[in-house]
Amino acid sequence: MNEGIKTIIYPVKDIEQAKARFTELLGVEPIMDEVYYVGYRVGGQDVGLDPNGHSLGMTGPVAYWHVDDIKARIQALLGAGAETVQDVKDVGGGKLTAILRDADGSVIGLIQEG
Repeated sequence: MNEGIKTIIYPVKDIEQAKARFTELLGVEPIMDEVYYVGYRVGGQDVGLDPNGHSLGMTGPVAYWHVDDIKARIQALLGAGAETVQDVKDVGGGKLTAILRDADGSVIGLIQEG
């Protein structure tokens, strides 16, 4: 099952500067504020700032599709010509993420809740 795009994560170079910008832009305080990730929730949308994103292959914001079976979705995308940018990883609490690039070069993020 696919729950749609509910998360977008931005790779950032300076987490403190990015946090100040996004707090102003979104008009809310972060719900998670760590040196490795800052996260916001606005109108049912999760917005994250990742200071390690560039080193993990993120070249810009990544929209994440929320899915029930991340491995099955990855296999389907690979079968359709996508390639893995970031393999499945547990980002805490059993939440799994992955990033792929489709045959047209578009970046696709996947999240499976823990």
